[in-house]
Formats: sequence, C-alpha cells, structure tokens
Amino acid sequence: MKHFRRISDLYRLNNLTPSAHPQISLLTCRELAACSIYNSEFTTDFYMITFKKIKSGNFLYGRTKYDHDNGSLMFAKPRQVTEIRDVELNEKGFIIYIHEDFLNGHPLHSEIRKYSFFEYETREALHLSPREEEIIWDLYRKIETEYLNNTDEYSRDIMLTHLDSILKYSQRFYKRQFIHRTEISGKMVSRFNESLVTYFESGMFQKKGLPTVTMMADQLNTSPRYLSDLLKQETGKTAMELIHIFLISEAKNMLMGSDQTVAETAYQLGFENPPYFSRLFKKEVGVSPVQFKNSLVVV
Repeated sequence: MKHFRRISDLYRLNNLTPSAHPQISLLTCRELAACSIYNSEFTTDFYMITFKKIKSGNFLYGRTKYDHDNGSLMFAKPRQVTEIRDVELNEKGFIIYIHEDFLNGHPLHSEIRKYSFFEYETREALHLSPREEEIIWDLYRKIETEYLNNTDEYSRDIMLTHLDSILKYSQRFYKRQFIHRTEISGKMVSRFNESLVTYFESGMFQKKGLPTVTMMADQLNTSPRYLSDLLKQETGKTAMELIHIFLISEAKNMLMGSDQTVAETAYQLGFENPPYFSRLFKKEVGVSPVQFKNSLVVV
C-alpha cells in the first residue's frame, strides 16, 4: 500500500501542480469533474478535509464506504487507509490537506484530536444546510487568500485560526446532525437496548462473553465511536456505560430471583472474573453483590 509522507509526493503522482506550501495544500474541484486520488488504497502523514457533493464513485475510509449520500463534508486523519476512486461531483468542491507537522507548536496540534469526526472507521459525511455551506466556503476562501499571498510570519497562525474555525463549526454541525437524526430515525438507545436484550436472551453472554462496544456497533451497522457519540447525545452516557447499566440491572434481577451465588451470577452474565463483576456492581449500586443479596433476605 502506498504511503505519502509529503503532500508534494501525492501531487506528483497525480500530475497536479505543486503545492504553494510544503505542509498545507488547497485544491478546488470543478463541478462535474472527475476527482480521483491515486485510484488505490493509500495512507498519508496529513489530515484531509474535503467538501464534495458526490454524484458517483467511491470514497473509502478505513476500508469502509464513506456514506456521502446525504452529506458533503468529510474528514480523514493521518495513517488511515483511504481510497478515492472515480469520483464525479455534482457541484464545485474543495480539498484541504494539512501535514501533521504544520500543527507543531500550535494548540491545534492537540486540540484536533478531540474531534471525533476524524476517528470513525465507518464514516458518514456531514450534511450542511445552504447557510452552513456558505460559512465553510467563506472560511476556505480566507485560508486560500492567505495561502496564495506572500508568506510572512503571520501566515501560518492566520491559516490555522481559520482551520480551527472550520473544525469548531463542523463539531457544531455534527451535533445538530445527531439531534436531527434522533428526531427522524428514532432513538438509537432503544435499538441499542433491544440488541442487548436479544444478545442476553439468546444465551450469547455465555457463548461469547460480555458484549463490547465494537460488537454492539457491528450489530447496529455503525462504528464504535459514532455509536458512543450518538448515545452520549441522546442519554448523556457512553455505549460502555449503558452496557454496564444493563448488566447490573440483569444482575440485580438474577440476585433477587434465584438462589445462585454471586460467582454463578457473574458467570451467567459472561464475566470470566467474578471479583471484577463484584467491583463493577459495587461501583454502580453502592454495595457489593453479597450485601445486596443479603439485604433481600426477610428475617
């Protein structure tokens, strides 16, 4: 698999005009233009922000199709497997490449990591309203103006300031998209809990052990990070926290309704380590499983 350490290497292989700056690059894609990058899987040492309304073609991220049917703003981070093949655009678009070294010594070097839209292995494009598109294009043009001007001591900070604004607006728009999806598609937490119940009632706890966030995300056809973000938006709790809540609820029911020991209850729930189960139970309930069970005994 090809790995691009420098933006110039990617440009050279695609017969593109060399970038005006070695560590940041801006490309504008024409309406209805073919827009393929390398036409095979590749990785890079740079971040990518792209605004494209795709008419046809494939955009793969983490070897998973990036869902661009209802969105246009997409993100990729260094060393993630990417493929952009035979893409044709409905409207004018842009690509911004930012080498990770361009962020060195700037607060954005660490802050960019908090934006989870770079992290999803199963990606979904951000849908923008016309007004939101105007905001993003305006910020892009401000970066472009500085990018094309003669570089001076202020250029980098000014470009990074506008880039930071793009990321902050994107975070806001993604949160809006989460909320909107909740309204039109029903609560993800309901589907999540239904999957947990099915997993438990089918005996998979004993066969496969405790459910993981990755396992639940696979069942719900989404990525672990996206699942946790959406559940956090709906409930204030992460996917793992909701798994723990479900497990403890089932544990309390089992301790109340049977003569099983604490260890037997733990094993039935898929815990290979009963002491871990006891610690989790006490953390969530405030008392140990033994204390909880003993409190139910009528004297």
